[in-house]
Amino acid sequence: MNDKITSGLYNRRLKSLVLSTIAADFRIIFDRDPAARNWLEVIFCYPGLQALLFHRFAHWLYNVGIPLLPRLISHLARFFTGIEIHPGAQIGKGVFIDHGMGVVVGETAIIGDSCLIYQGVTLGGTGKESGKRHPTLGENVVVGAGAKVLGNLQIGNEVRIGAGSVVLRDVPSDCTVVGIPGRIVYRSGVRVDPLAHGKLPDSEATVIRTLVDRIESLEQQLQTLQQQQSETYSLATSALPLAVQDGKDDDGDCCHLEDKAIQEFFNGAGI
Repeated sequence: MNDKITSGLYNRRLKSLVLSTIAADFRIIFDRDPAARNWLEVIFCYPGLQALLFHRFAHWLYNVGIPLLPRLISHLARFFTGIEIHPGAQIGKGVFIDHGMGVVVGETAIIGDSCLIYQGVTLGGTGKESGKRHPTLGENVVVGAGAKVLGNLQIGNEVRIGAGSVVLRDVPSDCTVVGIPGRIVYRSGVRVDPLAHGKLPDSEATVIRTLVDRIESLEQQLQTLQQQQSETYSLATSALPLAVQDGKDDDGDCCHLEDKAIQEFFNGAGI
């Protein structure tokens, strides 16, 4: 009798957990996507939600130890949604895969609650090593379109990974990662809208701008020294015959093409 009561309680708790997880996956879409208008549209037209429903069933079968069928369900989900999630991956509740085409999630990947993943994202490995070989994402992580997170990495809570970035190292919480390879930009204590991808910092552009400003400063110092040297030279040669004063400086336009190329780069990159 006790075994039956315990089994019944376990089944009810499991059912409640499954329903609450699916409900969280459903609600988060309305919070994160302004294009979501009604529940019918979300159920039938959002491949991210459909892929998660397929995965949660396949993941349960995978944990039970049923062979082949979980991978077959994963393969069917990939065919219908364009999203490939290995049945072994652990995904928290309230996860939203927006658009989703081309998303790949590896076998030992772990995705925390309320993460936002865009199309073309790969949570993959770096080789044929066994054991934990895929990344672990904390809670409220945003992974931009086309980003790659490779290896057994620890990505902290509230991390934003910029579109097209390639992350190869651990990332602490409350940071933004941009570039190839991904560079960490600390933003601790600043609450950022997860959908505000236009506010991602451009660390490479900042460094280039700083270097160019430094070069301009050095060029001004050099020009000042050259003027002082020229004035000294003019005083020294003013008493010489005119035949000696025929030299001409033709270096004034030597860097014209280089300056033009730099300016065009600034205009195109928006630095």
